Amino acid sequence: MSTAPRSTATRRQVLAGSGAAAAIAFTGAFSELFAGTAAARGHNGYGPLVPDPDGLLDLPKGFRYRVLSREGEPLRSGEGPVPSNHDGMAALRGRNGRIHLVRNHENRHTAEIGVPTIEGLTYDPAAKGGCTSLELDGRNKVLGERVAIAGTAVNCAGGPTPWRTWLTCEENEDKAGTNGYTKDHGFIFEVDGADPRRTGAVPLTAMGRFQHEAIAVDPKSGIVYETEDAFEKPFGLFYRFLPEKPLGGTGSLRAGGELEAMRVPGVPDLSVVQETGTSFDRIEWVPVPDPLAAETPIRLQDFGAKGITHAQKLEGCYWGGSSVYFVSSFAHRDEGSAADHYGQVWRYEPKKRRLTLVVIFGPDTDIQLPGESPDNICLAADGGLMVCEDGGGAQHVLGVTRRGEVYAMARGRQNIGTPEEPEWGEFAGVTFSPDGSTMYVNCYTPGTTFAVTGPWC
Repeated sequence: MSTAPRSTATRRQVLAGSGAAAAIAFTGAFSELFAGTAAARGHNGYGPLVPDPDGLLDLPKGFRYRVLSREGEPLRSGEGPVPSNHDGMAALRGRNGRIHLVRNHENRHTAEIGVPTIEGLTYDPAAKGGCTSLELDGRNKVLGERVAIAGTAVNCAGGPTPWRTWLTCEENEDKAGTNGYTKDHGFIFEVDGADPRRTGAVPLTAMGRFQHEAIAVDPKSGIVYETEDAFEKPFGLFYRFLPEKPLGGTGSLRAGGELEAMRVPGVPDLSVVQETGTSFDRIEWVPVPDPLAAETPIRLQDFGAKGITHAQKLEGCYWGGSSVYFVSSFAHRDEGSAADHYGQVWRYEPKKRRLTLVVIFGPDTDIQLPGESPDNICLAADGGLMVCEDGGGAQHVLGVTRRGEVYAMARGRQNIGTPEEPEWGEFAGVTFSPDGSTMYVNCYTPGTTFAVTGPWC
């Protein structure tokens, strides 16, 4: 769990303990976040959060949750226990109204409950990460739950493909022989939630070996955009992968392609940009010298005299309208960034080769979220956004309307600390069912997957 820089923000109202909505003033650029989405039916939240008598999840009145899966319980397949550390997730449409909920497990080599190793679905038997897949009917009844891929490391986020598979990302770049691993890590793997054996456990090596976070696929060109959440300076890069066989369906990314990194001329560190609406034209894409990082991590490789553009804590990534959006959760000068911020959301328009800072979250700028920094982000059923906090203290799923108003949608109640020093498991993997009727979200620790239904407007 990460923490953002401290500041006394001047443009926020802190969410009250009751969960009342906070009215926030945004710049006009905020509306760009929702390009190509359905118009929101105007509202500024769903009301105060109601304490959950079962001590799991507080929601507004009229909403209810169902626990779909809990860490340590038996997988319905009988393959072993539900693994630890629930993270990124996608709800993929299946046949006959069914949904395949593919869920990452961000397990390091020290994880308490690893993903069970299954023949034909395991990359490195020494690694404890991977994905599990839940099959749901139209009423969120769990019909099945099984391992979808095993033997990967630190599966953080990823993203869905237009052909209804999940690309799971290893936020790790350990090589064979490190931490007991028998194979190199730092790859993307494709996962078919409906039939995991169709995809197996094959690393998509041409897409690069680095500390992957999330991806987004351009549904027209098939280009895949990738974020890198590197923990130390020099920080991560923003990439695009040009596949040899774009939009070719399951397995097409194995055909290879070219990996490039984004260069913003004259901007070595995105954190220095502090004004929303700031745009850069003529963005350059530079071929990565060694995508497999055989000797040197990609972010340290030689990109020529002009260098390359870095950013701290590159996290969420999604496609909206004709653009790709990506998130920098925070920047700390005392950790090596050129400037401080509580979070940035960037928009890249491929046709115009234009990069724009859409929103910046404090200090003393457009908005500070009522908790910490933005992490997982998804488009909501009502046309706004849902944001998982990444920080200390009470943990929320926050809604953001198209008008820029922030409200609490959910609050975690599972105390993983002590009564004297409470600590709550952060949220991750927020996503919606294909018809928008259900919000799915994970509590990272203790690993819990929730289905939230109610009067979404």
